[in-house]
Amino acid sequence: MLKLLISLMFVIPLCFINQGWWMVQSILFFMVFMFMLMNMTGPFFMGLSYFMGYDALSYGLILLSLWICALMITASESVSRSNNQSGFFLLMILLLLGFLVCTFSSMNLFLFYLFFESSLVPTLFLILGWGYQPERLQAGVYLLFYTLLASLPLLIGVFYLQSSQLSLFMPMNMKTDLCGMLVYLSLVMAFLVKMPMFLVHLWLPKAHVEAPVSGSMILAGVLLKLGGYGLLRVFSVLTKSGLSFNFIWVSVSLVGGALVSLICLRQTDLKALIAYSSVAHMGIVLGGLMTMSYWGFSGSFTLMIAHGLCSSGLFCLANISYERTGSRSLLINRGLMNFMPSMTLWWFLLSSTNMAAPPSLNLVSEIGLLNSLVGWTWVSMVMLSLVSFFSAAYTLYLYSYSQHGKFYAGLYACAGGYVREYLLLFLHWVPLNLLILKSEPCMLWL
Repeated sequence: MLKLLISLMFVIPLCFINQGWWMVQSILFFMVFMFMLMNMTGPFFMGLSYFMGYDALSYGLILLSLWICALMITASESVSRSNNQSGFFLLMILLLLGFLVCTFSSMNLFLFYLFFESSLVPTLFLILGWGYQPERLQAGVYLLFYTLLASLPLLIGVFYLQSSQLSLFMPMNMKTDLCGMLVYLSLVMAFLVKMPMFLVHLWLPKAHVEAPVSGSMILAGVLLKLGGYGLLRVFSVLTKSGLSFNFIWVSVSLVGGALVSLICLRQTDLKALIAYSSVAHMGIVLGGLMTMSYWGFSGSFTLMIAHGLCSSGLFCLANISYERTGSRSLLINRGLMNFMPSMTLWWFLLSSTNMAAPPSLNLVSEIGLLNSLVGWTWVSMVMLSLVSFFSAAYTLYLYSYSQHGKFYAGLYACAGGYVREYLLLFLHWVPLNLLILKSEPCMLWL
């Protein structure tokens, strides 16, 4: 673990040297491959053990964090080109990455809480410092207050666990079972807001729309997964009370998923549409997770990884269009097939993975989640069918409305993408569709 953190620490001075941008990016990619090789030499991740929060769950999410952070630097080349405080920008990304690695690999619940909260600060700086519109201040305040307000009870819950069990070491608490409505709420609420569950999701679209592309990528790619990860960890302590109260969250998240999908169908802002679709996807993740079944846990973990890559790629695409046309409105970004014909393929590939088309990891995970929810109660089939139908509907709306149709007359031009952009999209899409060939770690990590 220390290898990763120390190498990240030594990369920090490189942020501020001349031409350090691509050097930092290359080192991050190198770290990703070293990290992959570190534990994949033996069969079934033999090297993990207590090195990484004791299972493949942390391993997958740390790998996702490293990958997304390396791609964030690739996507934000405009910061380097305009020399908009690029040194500090890289510093924020590295700090955020350090906090995320610590969050996913800490085995003490209090340390987990500490890093869980501190990952907010660099994200807030990314939104406030490199966002687009003046409303980013309001978005930052929303992000801060929603998350902080819900996670103060978590701190009290963690200390209560400490006083009753005399230990916060996660594997030692496996056999405990806390009962009581208040303890349950205090330990679960922070993660529900972070997921975000429907009804406490308002901070997410605001933060996404105002954030720069890197902020959106890390928000959709990794920060939403902190909620799911926290729930997966906390439920080892809350089994009994979970069986009593979880039906509330399942129903809220399924009904919310259907409603948010309807909201998606009338969005005109590209980024807002993708942000709301994240809420709908995380609703299914939350529903499956709350059933507390084996299928639900493994399906939710897999969908967290898949959604991280998929929505991050879609935000990159929205940003590529935004850099060319200067607008994120679907009314102006029409008929992009005429304007950027080579990007249409990537829009198609990433939109199809967003609606869980066959070769993608989304498909495996959604099958697992449908299985767990329908097995939990067949009544959930009604809402699940609506969510599945509408998610296909809004993805088709996003794709067809932006690619087809009459082109906006103010732009008579044709633009190709940079090699950097094609590489960026390729690196989002390939792991998403190749991981399905190696899906055992996703299903057998428990």
